[in-house]
Amino acid sequence: MAMRPPVGLPTMSKRAKRVLIALVTLAVLAILWFQFVSIYVDWLWFGEVGYREVFTTQALSRIAMFLIAGVGAAACVFLALFVAYRSRPVFVPSNEADPLAPYRTIVTARPKLFAFGIAGVVGLISGLSAQSDWTIVQLWLNGGSFGVNDPQFGNDVGFYVFTLPMIQLVLGWLFVIIGVCFVLVAIVQYLFGGIRLSGPGRKVTPAATMQLSLLVAAFVLLKAVQYWFDRYELLFSNRNPTFTGASYTDVNAVLPAKLILMLIALICAIGFIVGAFTRSVKLPAIALGLLVLSSVLIGGVWPLVLQQVVVNPNGINREPEYIQKNINATRAAYNIQDNQINYIDYPGQLSGDPQEIIADQQTVPNARLLDPNVLSPTFTQQQQLRNFYGFPDQLAMDRYTVNGQTQDYVVAVRELNAAGLNDAQKNWINEHMVFTHGDGFVAAPANTVVNGYPDYVVSDLAALQRQQAGGAAPAIPVSQPRTYYGQLVTDYAIVGSDGGAPREYDTDSSRYTYTGTGGVPVGNLFQRAVFATEYGEQNFLFSTEINANSKIMYNRDPIDRVEKAAPFLTADTKAYPAVVDGRIVWIVDAYTTAQNYPYAQNVTLSDATNNSLAARGALSQSSQQVSYIRNSVKATVDAYDGTVTLYAVDEQDPVLKAWEGVFPGLVKPNSDVSQDLRAHFRYPQDLFEVQRSLLVRYHVDDPVDFFQSSGFWRVPNDPTVSDTVQAPQPPYYLQVKLPGADKASFQLTSVLTGFQREFMSAYVSAGSDPDDYGKLTVLRLPTATQTPGPQQVQQLFRTTQEISSLVTLATNQGGSKVIFGNLLTLPVNDGLLYVEPFYIQGATTSTTTSSSFPQLNRVLVWYAGRVGVGTTLTQALTRAAQSAPVQTPITGDGTSLLPDDTGSTTPTTPSTPSATSPPPANEQAALAQMDAAASALDAAKASGDLGQIGAASQKLEDAVRAYLALAGTEIPSASLGPVPTSAGG
Repeated sequence: MAMRPPVGLPTMSKRAKRVLIALVTLAVLAILWFQFVSIYVDWLWFGEVGYREVFTTQALSRIAMFLIAGVGAAACVFLALFVAYRSRPVFVPSNEADPLAPYRTIVTARPKLFAFGIAGVVGLISGLSAQSDWTIVQLWLNGGSFGVNDPQFGNDVGFYVFTLPMIQLVLGWLFVIIGVCFVLVAIVQYLFGGIRLSGPGRKVTPAATMQLSLLVAAFVLLKAVQYWFDRYELLFSNRNPTFTGASYTDVNAVLPAKLILMLIALICAIGFIVGAFTRSVKLPAIALGLLVLSSVLIGGVWPLVLQQVVVNPNGINREPEYIQKNINATRAAYNIQDNQINYIDYPGQLSGDPQEIIADQQTVPNARLLDPNVLSPTFTQQQQLRNFYGFPDQLAMDRYTVNGQTQDYVVAVRELNAAGLNDAQKNWINEHMVFTHGDGFVAAPANTVVNGYPDYVVSDLAALQRQQAGGAAPAIPVSQPRTYYGQLVTDYAIVGSDGGAPREYDTDSSRYTYTGTGGVPVGNLFQRAVFATEYGEQNFLFSTEINANSKIMYNRDPIDRVEKAAPFLTADTKAYPAVVDGRIVWIVDAYTTAQNYPYAQNVTLSDATNNSLAARGALSQSSQQVSYIRNSVKATVDAYDGTVTLYAVDEQDPVLKAWEGVFPGLVKPNSDVSQDLRAHFRYPQDLFEVQRSLLVRYHVDDPVDFFQSSGFWRVPNDPTVSDTVQAPQPPYYLQVKLPGADKASFQLTSVLTGFQREFMSAYVSAGSDPDDYGKLTVLRLPTATQTPGPQQVQQLFRTTQEISSLVTLATNQGGSKVIFGNLLTLPVNDGLLYVEPFYIQGATTSTTTSSSFPQLNRVLVWYAGRVGVGTTLTQALTRAAQSAPVQTPITGDGTSLLPDDTGSTTPTTPSTPSATSPPPANEQAALAQMDAAASALDAAKASGDLGQIGAASQKLEDAVRAYLALAGTEIPSASLGPVPTSAGG
């Protein structure tokens, strides 16, 4: 039977080939064009901000890394393939059933193509991977000394931060390249018969044996080198979960094991080299087995046995020496050493008259009643002006001197918020060419309210026009209130005019043309094509509104601009606006970090800076792990022209010095900071949260106590948020007069409670004023004094009858809600004063939109065991002075531990009366019943009888419910005065 000849592959016509080549060429050109556009847009942006050397240095560093790694890897691979191919067996037995024969024929026909092709692919992959490590190389080239030696090996810390990462990088790449070469040589030898899996005679030719043995020898020799440097990595060990650094087991078992394994690896390498020349695989095999067995027994089993048998049962005697090293290194790495913190033993007394502290002219008058994390809706409703303006969800705190008086202000920029445009306003021209900028700076004294609302100081275009017309200047004058750069602008803007009518919206009666230096020219056809590609917007090409003078603004968020201009910095998540020398600027705190500070505790930034604000959606830090951090740079971004300026505020930071070697002249010296700008510097919140997360443990000096967790503190959860949010309380910026200080100063403050306890243990603050900037103060309370912590005080506030009544009313108001503002803690008269604003946000309806944002309704205070509620801080303190002391809840959940008649301690809750009053007949009777119940509650509190207090509380609750059942649709506000009952007066 005749067989049909095989059907060949279809051939392409010349025309089809030309079409295919054209399509491939177009695809390649399109890919290259998109890559060019991405790079070119960055190039233009860096030129706009004047930081083009950052772009060029990064680009050249990446190119150099790509070439070095790519060419080096390709050369090694090519050499290995060349040697393997040249040493292939001369005669390969022919076998029709040999499955490798077709592949062998293909490779033999074009050996150079395969060699260069494989080497090129490996080199390309290696180069692309290596270019991202340019920062490691640059720090190695420019890094210097820390002036501090590690306690184990005596090396300068700079070796671990700058040099060791480079050594690890090189070793890692050599391991990969040797491994790739080994695999490729084995494949070539197998393909050409140098390695056979079956058949008579020798399975591996002498040439293949030599090549593979030498590669394994190089690999093992490299492993010996790695064992030597692995010793230094023990200083970052996390074997003991209590601390970071070499532990007893690491020093006494793992460290000797590394040296022993290094010697064994050297012997094994020699064995492979000898085996390569003797053409024997037995000696290398024995050597390899010895290395594997030794690494398991010496490097794994022995440290495990020592840890379980010696250390775990006797850790209190074995680990303190190494814990002490960790304490010292951690304090140095995070700037929390004893000489950098002022520890003060603070009485935290529980006695005193709240009436006396009303006369305090330093701390109490500055207690802020406006919560910047609550009042964004209020600012928006009262100061938005137009729907396309807006304010961030979290406002900022700063301080200003007005009429000779310095006080805290809640501050914000009235920014452009394109998300607020309505459907009729949404088109390309409006979104990018008409609504381009915000209008003005809005501030409000933090301790002042008018009818429950902020007393605004507005510096905008209207205020500027009044001033230019001869009117009075605002309290915080601004020479250029237009803001083109801010936190809410997420898209680009096209500005500029060719002399025609202004186009940008400025006020209802005026239009404006941008005259600043910000933006990138986009007037010519090439530039328009570039940005049309970048944003996928054809209007760049066809719009006649774009002219020769047009400029495009992009990357307008201040934090993004700082991180892009200085990629070696980690920006704080809380940028804030300030008026400096008459201009609105964004101030951004920036950090230099390192991961290899020996013995310093590892910290994950996102975990250390987690708080209730982040849990509710605020911008959070990255998950970067650090063991060293400094706020070495302060950055400003001009809100009008986008100018980015970097100032070195910690010029001794070794990491910053290294980066200044990479980017010389990028960061201005500390002496260039103007006096007005320095007056608005704040101690950065993220750094403070990192430090307080460590201080809860690292305030302990004795390593034995540290091992036992004795005397540890805890960052309390924020008690003012809902029960579903369990996150640490954020720190607060306040004007505080610390013990021993002559006057109040702007401080970033936080409270710390006992470990697994709710009572106060410490009060931590960081100075922000120029004369005490960066000074940390820790007020340590006696352990015997049970000063209530935030959770307990908040529970007292919530169960205060006046507040519970307001909560009940709001709950039944159909959409209204109560908001507990920031719970502030102030050291006053050797005790602690708690102040909390209480807001009510009414339901939003078609007719009462004015009540749809928070309004200050009450001020809550706790001092010396007394609680007061009032419409003002003074009234709340007065009522606290008139009230009887209240029992502090132990658990913070509404129960308390009180002594019973037998002297034992049992949980108790308010009692429930056995009978209730008859229901009132009308609203007037319900109000009378509420008044009577409130008076009865006051009398019960004065008697101190818990049973009477519980019964009276229940009667008042019943009276409130009865009133609500009849009417009760209005929520009392601060402007209406107090409700019938209060906390003891």
